[in-house]
Amino acid sequence: MNGEQLKKKLQAGGVVYGTMLSMSRNPRWATPINDFGLDFVIIDSEHAPRGRSEISDLLTAFGSTGLVTIVRLPYPDGHRAAMELDAGAQGVLAPYCETVQEAKDVAGSVKWRNLKGAYLKKVMDTGDLPSEETRAYLQERNRNNICIIGIESVPGIENLPNILKVDGVDAIFVGPNDLSTSLGIPDKLQHPDYEAALRKIISICRAQNVPVLIHHQTLELTQKWLKEGARFVLYSSDARTIHNGFRRDFESIKAVGKEIGGGSAKEVGESQEVI
Repeated sequence: MNGEQLKKKLQAGGVVYGTMLSMSRNPRWATPINDFGLDFVIIDSEHAPRGRSEISDLLTAFGSTGLVTIVRLPYPDGHRAAMELDAGAQGVLAPYCETVQEAKDVAGSVKWRNLKGAYLKKVMDTGDLPSEETRAYLQERNRNNICIIGIESVPGIENLPNILKVDGVDAIFVGPNDLSTSLGIPDKLQHPDYEAALRKIISICRAQNVPVLIHHQTLELTQKWLKEGARFVLYSSDARTIHNGFRRDFESIKAVGKEIGGGSAKEVGESQEVI
């Protein structure tokens, strides 16, 4: 799958599946992750301490797989978005956007790369380009690019209808930790106010046929909101999945060890990673 195919599947009402890479650095991770049956991965550079060279190495490695690679930027910035696309990403996720201008800055850099400055501002404000030849060239060059805008606060939700009018916004991302904190109910992801906010985001986006991805960390919440309309599925992360997989397996192994007189062993809880 490439970026264009992923967007078409979502626009047709399909579901795509992926995870967040918060810890993986070695390019060799691309091979096992490609075997997980996912459609996309998001490489985090907002909360994960990664530099451009590390991201570039991962993008090069994933370039030989069938996974769509998206980079979560550290902040909404059009220049940074273009840099990640130049490095080989097929898309970017701009976190914590609250204004139309932030969305324009990122979406323009993704949809019309390499236009900059006054020409980029003009096409985003009026739709005019230097020539029809330029339009055809940039549309073909950037057809696989994906622009995801993060709506993670009350002001973001208030401005969402206008943000969705920005040409080039392909999907909306929700970070549960940031959104619930903005609502005054940190990490209370079953609170009525949090659920009402998600339903409002999904409803606004559905009316414009824009998919929503919500980065939930549990199977129960991911399944619940898939049923409620979040068809761009972003589940967990590499670090959390490894933690929980080892925890579940070793709980079973330790239970047998205790039965045969091996003594008690330390219990390990859920991963506490927040990204």
